Formats: sequence, C-alpha cells, structure tokens
Amino acid sequence: MSKVTASPPRAPPIKYAAPLGTRWAKEKAAAGGARAFDLPTDPHIIGPWILGECVGKGASGRVKIAKHRRTGQLAAIKILPIAPLVNSRNSLDKQQAKSEKQRLGIDREITMMKLMNHPNIMRIYDVYEGERELFLVLEYVEGGELFDFLVNRGRLPPQEALEYFKQIIYGLNYAHTFSIIHRDLKPENILIASLSPPLLKIADWGMAAFAPPSLQLETSCGSPHYASPEIVNGERYQGNATDIWSCGVILYALLTGRLPFDDKNVRTLLAKVKSGKYDMPAWIDPLAKDLLSRMLVVDVASRITIPEILSHPWLVNSASASVQTKEGKSIKRPDPPLPPSPSTLARPLASPSLIDPELFSSLRIIWGRHTDSKGESIKRDLCSPAGQGVHAKAFYFLLNKYREDTVLQRLKDGESAEDDHENNGISALRFDRSWHLDSFDTSQMKKPNNHRHSNTREASPLKEKKPLVTSAPGSVAPLPRRFAALPPLMDRTGNVVTSRDRPSSPAGPRSIRSPQHAPCKVAEHHQ
Repeated sequence: MSKVTASPPRAPPIKYAAPLGTRWAKEKAAAGGARAFDLPTDPHIIGPWILGECVGKGASGRVKIAKHRRTGQLAAIKILPIAPLVNSRNSLDKQQAKSEKQRLGIDREITMMKLMNHPNIMRIYDVYEGERELFLVLEYVEGGELFDFLVNRGRLPPQEALEYFKQIIYGLNYAHTFSIIHRDLKPENILIASLSPPLLKIADWGMAAFAPPSLQLETSCGSPHYASPEIVNGERYQGNATDIWSCGVILYALLTGRLPFDDKNVRTLLAKVKSGKYDMPAWIDPLAKDLLSRMLVVDVASRITIPEILSHPWLVNSASASVQTKEGKSIKRPDPPLPPSPSTLARPLASPSLIDPELFSSLRIIWGRHTDSKGESIKRDLCSPAGQGVHAKAFYFLLNKYREDTVLQRLKDGESAEDDHENNGISALRFDRSWHLDSFDTSQMKKPNNHRHSNTREASPLKEKKPLVTSAPGSVAPLPRRFAALPPLMDRTGNVVTSRDRPSSPAGPRSIRSPQHAPCKVAEHHQ
C-alpha cells in the first residue's frame, strides 16, 4: 500500500455556522495559536500516525489530530502525562501515590473503551506508551462539541432535539448493558460526527465505573450542573439512575437552550439541584414535558429507566420514529441493535492456567476495589459454570476480541516492522509500571524496590506493542500557558469539581434569541 502525504494534518473546519465561536477557538486565540500548546518533547510520529496540530486541551491532557501515513485515516491522539512534576509541598510518597492513582484511572478509561463498539460511542483504536506520556489513538469526530453547537444555535426544534437525544440514549443503553456508568454526561462530552444525518458520539469516559445493579457507587464526580441530587448530597447511588438524571438535564438544554439548574453561586446551584425544582417553558411539547418530569426526579426509585425512556410516547410516536417505504407506507424506524447480553457472550475457561495474564490484568483494572487484592474472585468467575460470573467472562471475551481485531486492522492497514523499531536515530520509548496492581486503594499499593527503569518490573497490562515515538523536527515550541477563555454568554466557576480531562462546566447554554425562536415564556414550575 502506498504511503499518503507525510505532511502533518490540520483540523477541518466545523460543518455549521459558529458566529459566537467555539471554546477551543477562543482558547487558541488567547494563547496565540495552536502551536502555543505544543511541547518541545512532542513526537512527530507515533507508530503509523503522523501528528498534527493541537485540537483540544483539558485539565490533564491535550488532544492532537493525527493521520495514518498509509491509509490517510484521521484520528485524535489524546496525550496524557504519566509522570507528573514533583510538587515540593508534598512528599515523594504522596506524589507517587497520586501518580499511581492517576494511572489507574487512565487504564480504567482505556479498558472500558475497548469493551464498547457502538455508533454513538467514540472508539479507541490503539494505545502507545512513552517514557512520560500515554498516547490514546481515538476516533476523530470532526463536528466538535454539542456544547458549542448549542451556544451558536440556541434551542433546537423539537424533532431535531429528539434525534440528538435518542442517540445519546442509544449509546448510554449500550454501555449500561455491560454495567458501565459514564458519570460525567454533559454537552462538552458529546461530540457531533455528522449533522446530516445527525450522528452524535459519547466521549470522555475518564469518570466511568463498572457498577452492576447490585453495586452502589460512592465517588462524587462529574459537573454540578448535570450531577444528580444523590451525588450532590454525597450519598451512595445507583449509577444507571444518575446517568439518566444527567441526560434529563441535556434534554432540557436541547429543547430550551439553557439549563434547568443554574446559578453563579455554587452553593445556590447545588441547593437547586437538591430540591429538583425547575421552570418548564410552556411551549415545550407535552410529551417531552412528561419525559423530562420523569427523568428529573429527586427520588431515585421513581426516576424513569432507559427501557421506559425508549418506550415513551414522545420517542415512539414522533415523526422521526417512522420512515416512508417506496409504496408510501409509514413503518416504525428500528432502534439500533443492542449488543449481545453478557450472558450470551460468557464462555467459561476450562482451567485457571488458561487465563491470559494481560486480559486478567485488564479485568482487575475494571473491578478495582470490588474484588480481592489478588483478583482470585475474578479467576473463579472465569472458570465458573454457565450462568455464573457472566460479566467477567463476557469482558474477557470482548477484550480478547478487541486485541485480535486490532492486530488484524494493523495488518490490513499495511503496518510493518518499521513502525515498531528505531527511526531517524530515535529509539522507541517504553514505560514499565513500577508498582503492582493490587487495589484502587493507593495506601495498599506496593512500592518499587529497584530503580525506576528496571526491566524486571511488571509491565503495564495494557501494553500491546512497543510504541514508536519520533520527535518533531524543527524549532522548539514555546511552553503552553493557562487561559480561562470564556465562551460568549457563558459563566464558569473555578471552584467546581470537574471531569479529569475537561475544564470547568459552563453555566449555560443560555437562551439565544433568533428570528425563528420566540422568547421563552415560563408557565410551569416543576418539583
């Protein structure tokens, strides 16, 4: 297969009018351009991928556009540091524990993304490890954030809002089938792949957790505007229900162009969320009102479930729920197929000796502290009779399938040995984990006894191949600076607990007047 042009790719323009700009465009302008976010150590090539300009920056990482040097396929390379700078105010032990905990969170995000393959969920293609950074090769979604789209469009027509909302629910339903909870759903974490036909993808699974129905979660995370009352109250919570609350907030934003719970003062905002009281505009479709009133319910036991959402009259009876045949007949549009159930995928192993160490390590990452320190319960589940340990067996099957599919895709794309060896005199870098994965409790983690770069340590369970990392030629880029660029008509609060890879949640989108949309008239008050 012939190579495509080796020039670094640039991000294509967004496909919709953005007179108010985008968050990233404003941050770039304030910093002096995308190159302000480059680092002197940034690679130019990673394996078969040619890196281009920076297309995003979060609290702990950057994203660069990339192009496959043989197929020309675009990807988004998420660059995450795994060796944070030492803070003199903290001890080395605290810094080590923080670094290890951060790495566990990254590994969990990677592993969970490998499990999911759905048109409304961003895909992960590959993972490379450098000495100080991880490089996640992700599906490139060129339409940008749903957040920016809402800022520039304002509230959407009901049918258009419904089309977007259904895709969020379809993707979330897929994840919940495997008991994977997102926990940070908001318009910033939903990307637009296409406007015609509409296609959304759920991204940023950095806060995701594995939570079967029998398990309650404890960690308070996410963004306060979209967080459920049970999370705000610091209670144990059911993961499925808290994701549904967040989807209710997003649906309200799609229909109104603003948020149901909003205030510049964080304490006041959280009090509003706890009360569950919000204004319902009179012009919203009655069926949409009914669905919102059942999603934004403080009582978790009374909150609607995803199967009930999918069978709700607003979704079932809408114009978008049917298609016209050639004969002019209207038939129901089929919902996207769900994945096979975990019980269908579960295939027991004959003996613990047959368990693949790499896949087993990935399962321990998913289970975290919900298994014993050595993962013996996972081993028992993998070898248990039919009907038992279904999640462990299903995940083992899916992770193995992902690994096999990745190898086949590399062969199909024409990757060769040159992608795994030295190039231009620069050696491939390798990161070996310097601690043992015993638990998510960092106080129980075993500290290394040898020098940091000893080759005798346990390698990362996510390692798939030695990465090729080639430094960029040319001049050295300036170090990045921090900016707090605010989108128009948006308020941001700096003391908010947010997603690991995103800046603070906005206090919008706000209502934007336009000729086709009349001003909002509030007629109802919901509790």
